[in-house]
Amino acid sequence: MQSTMRTRAAIVGALLGLLAVFAGPGSAQSAEPPPTTVGDVTGFTAEGSVYQLAAGSARARVSFVSEETFRIELAPDGKFTDPTGRDIVLPQGPPPATRWYDRGDRYELTSAKVTVRAYKAPLRFAAFRADGTPLWSETKGLTWNQDRTVQTLARGADEQFYGAGMQNGRGNTSHRGKTVEVGVDYNWNDGGHPNSVPFYLSSAGYGVYRNTYAPNTYVFGEPVTTTAREQRFDAYYFAGSGSDALKDVIGQYTALTGKPFLPPVYGLEIGDADCYLHNANRGERHTLDALKVADGYVQNDMPNGWMLVNDGYGCGYENLAETAQGLQQRKMQLGLWTEDGIDRLGEQVKAGQRVAKLDVAWVGEGYKFALDGCKDAYAGIEAHSDARGFTWAPESWSGAQRCGVQWSGDQSGTWEYIRWQIPTYAGASMSGLAYTTGDVDGIFGGSAKTYTRDLQWKMFLPVTMTMDGWAAQDKQPFRYGEPYTSINRASLKLHESLLPYIYSHAHRATQTGVGLARPLVLEYPDDPKAASEAAKYEFLSGEDFLVAPVYQDAVERDGIYLPQGTWIDYWSGRTYEGPVTVDDYSAPLDTLPLFVRAGATVPMWPGGIRSYADRTADSPLAWDIYPQGTTSFTLYEDDGVTRAHRTGRYATQRADVRAPKRGAGDVTVRIGESTGTFAGKSAARPYQFTVHTGDAPSSVTLGDRKLPRLTSRSDYEAAAQGWWYDGDDRGGVVKLKTTAQRTDRAFTLELKDTSAVGGAVPGAAATLAVPAGQELGAGTPGTVAVDVTAGTRDATGVEVSLTAPAGWQVTPAAPVERIPAGTTRRVEVSVTPAEDAKPGEATLTASARHRSAGQDRTALQRFAVGVMPEPPATASWASDLVWLKSTNGWGPPERDRSNGESGASDGRTLTLAGKTYEKGIGAHADSDIEVYLGGRCTAFTAEVGIDDEINGYGEVAFSVEADGRVLWTSPKLTGASATVPVDVDVTGARHVRLRITDTNGSKSGDHGDWAAARFACS
Repeated sequence: MQSTMRTRAAIVGALLGLLAVFAGPGSAQSAEPPPTTVGDVTGFTAEGSVYQLAAGSARARVSFVSEETFRIELAPDGKFTDPTGRDIVLPQGPPPATRWYDRGDRYELTSAKVTVRAYKAPLRFAAFRADGTPLWSETKGLTWNQDRTVQTLARGADEQFYGAGMQNGRGNTSHRGKTVEVGVDYNWNDGGHPNSVPFYLSSAGYGVYRNTYAPNTYVFGEPVTTTAREQRFDAYYFAGSGSDALKDVIGQYTALTGKPFLPPVYGLEIGDADCYLHNANRGERHTLDALKVADGYVQNDMPNGWMLVNDGYGCGYENLAETAQGLQQRKMQLGLWTEDGIDRLGEQVKAGQRVAKLDVAWVGEGYKFALDGCKDAYAGIEAHSDARGFTWAPESWSGAQRCGVQWSGDQSGTWEYIRWQIPTYAGASMSGLAYTTGDVDGIFGGSAKTYTRDLQWKMFLPVTMTMDGWAAQDKQPFRYGEPYTSINRASLKLHESLLPYIYSHAHRATQTGVGLARPLVLEYPDDPKAASEAAKYEFLSGEDFLVAPVYQDAVERDGIYLPQGTWIDYWSGRTYEGPVTVDDYSAPLDTLPLFVRAGATVPMWPGGIRSYADRTADSPLAWDIYPQGTTSFTLYEDDGVTRAHRTGRYATQRADVRAPKRGAGDVTVRIGESTGTFAGKSAARPYQFTVHTGDAPSSVTLGDRKLPRLTSRSDYEAAAQGWWYDGDDRGGVVKLKTTAQRTDRAFTLELKDTSAVGGAVPGAAATLAVPAGQELGAGTPGTVAVDVTAGTRDATGVEVSLTAPAGWQVTPAAPVERIPAGTTRRVEVSVTPAEDAKPGEATLTASARHRSAGQDRTALQRFAVGVMPEPPATASWASDLVWLKSTNGWGPPERDRSNGESGASDGRTLTLAGKTYEKGIGAHADSDIEVYLGGRCTAFTAEVGIDDEINGYGEVAFSVEADGRVLWTSPKLTGASATVPVDVDVTGARHVRLRITDTNGSKSGDHGDWAAARFACS
């Protein structure tokens, strides 16, 4: 049987008994009581902006909250109730002026912006904008039985639906045609719905919040039915307007239930969690041992903002004040996991606690308890310190966005984990959840590769955490050695550099309700592909970054959809004109597919700092600019940690950029004065700029003074002020720096005779592509092919070379005199890997210096080549060979053991049908192990089945593949099946993959063994 998740899983399993509490009336299986549909209107009264309608013994009430927001209630027994009380809906301002009209067949209840129609026979509601544009209409009256109340709406021909909170594996594309559950289920994996929110919104420009603690079910079919498991109806409706109607609806919903909170800056840095007191998984430890781990971040020059030092069931703490002080000395803050409640929060905060992570173990009877816990922990931090409240919660409800981060629970690190998490967090933003995330690489299982891939995309979420102590080894980003440590450091530092951009968006969320991570449809509502599966595995980070994570063990990414506009590859500077789908995007392990919107003006902290606390009032501010048209960005700044901003102690500074919409022209950058003040604000600071033009300007002026032009990187780095055009950097970048400029005064930079992003002649530059699957041997001379495609102009004097890892030898290719416009020339570069190059993937960068459209240019492309081990020369056991890839459904696959827990070498003796084997591979579906044979082997033999330790469980199929061809597939096997012999001809095969696939949709017990797995080679 699949290994259990030990203590945590056991407790969560026990908590499933609480489901009856959450399920509400009628959760037990029984005959469905016959429904009742509201009847004809028998009475009507109006009092201010509140209207009551009688329908026999039932009563309905329409209340206007604002000109765009109204509430509809139905009490089947005539008695209105509100179980949420004041928990969720915040006090609102005075209601708007409204009017009502009797139109014969209906009453019309109107504000300045919306009209609610209440049809009389039978009572049925519909909503319209003031101009008559329909928003929604009921196809039948509200219906109820003793268990539930249902609203039935017509569905528009192209209407799309979003929201319902955190829906694992879903949410950033349309719910149309799907059933969405809203309620606790303690399923923290794909298909679960932790942190549900009874709110949805429609592309027709409206949203609905069901004011309840009861579970909801939304069926977005034809018609749409929305059900709450209670015998009452209570819903708020929001009428959005303008081109940003969806954002407007989110804004109205969060005005009603609370805007997202503003985290402290350290809360936007990565967090670290583990149990440091008597942890059975790690041996005897003490709370102060957390400081040794904190030292690892410092020594490895890696950002980390906070640490939970007691994250484990039964894990207490000691020496709390000393631990907090030690963390603060290392520029980190102390967090605690509230397994047992928050009774001691006051004394803990006084000792230094600044983060509270809540847990399902004390959620209590219903969401009210969980919501109160979030609010109380948040308030408790603030009551006993000058810090901002900062909490994390795995099961929350509407209103929790104002007090905490919504976290998706305990999961296992796999490629599948990455895949389904991508749509989860961007989709949650459609419900006003601005801070949602999951642990980096889960808390169970995982690997160096999945950790690295998961971390790199989560750096474009505003918050995240890495959790240790439950997997085979600790999961800090420096644990895996090279190249992973360097790649993880770069990802963390990019996030740190982007904190001014991220923090500015955090402030915006307090005003708009819209978080940093968002689905494409929120910014491109008129693009039908943005609502479809085409955009499911990508998201926007703010308006300016499009992130398309790699969620397979691969070095390329397909199906990246770029919507309308110009998009720039963040790493190479290559431009794309959307809408377009990008396939075969080269993404070696160190490369996250990342694109920047043309027109972006991104504030950054330069210098590769490790902590926000490394910043001083004299530190420089950087702006990364992709000029196109007229654009702007407003930077938000405050002291980052206290609550002084709530009394107006903050500042804003706007950057305005004017550039051609396309092609040649001047670029003007105006940095406005910083308005406002706060403790530690810069009175004057130096600035740095990277302006992605693609063509060098003739001059750059700062105000009325010409800045000196510098001619090399070293000159630029040494100068206090000046500019340099770096034609080798991402298609051509103007780099500028200024001496300290007063922040209370605006200044202007003028770049003369340059261009919008993409160059004076758009598309003139050549582009590079590197064929996938190229292989080299350690210490063996070889070649790497690079395809150079000329742009809209001929490329002349083309010089192709490679940047390779240390110890590799590269001989640039002979220059190519001319590549005609629009044609491709393959160039081969001689490469010899280092003698000690490790088998697996190695990242290289191809460069092609050339001239086109009168400018010297450099095209870049990062890519991966395979470094192959020496192929076997004699008969070899599969468990003794180098595994190029080894993915597994649970923990790592084992050499000469059965599949064990989440660690390596923790399995048992391989046993099939009572026979034990000394050699073989113990795996767990879905599993995929790749070996390199180099064409030297002729046969593969093995005996396969599900290990005896499973006692009859499981159902899998085995297969052998060679160089992309399936050579052999087993029948479906269960734990009770006889052992199946394998004898496959692999003559000439270079790469062989041994795969085990789950065949019944349940991975429980899928412990597949390749017993006595052996290759015949010569």
